[in-house]
Amino acid sequence: MKGKLKEKKRDLKCRICNSEKGLIRKYGLMLCRRCFKEQAERLGFKKYGYH
Repeated sequence: MKGKLKEKKRDLKCRICNSEKGLIRKYGLMLCRRCFKEQAERLGFKKYGYH
């Protein structure tokens, strides 16, 4: 069981830069926060400001 857990933990990396930190997994994105910031508009996310 421990071996499978380690395998799955190893797969949790950003698809673009392979970083394990700041990973956004929601909606199956699998992007770190830095890559998400660069790709968000292309993926259809909109930035809302504070008014």
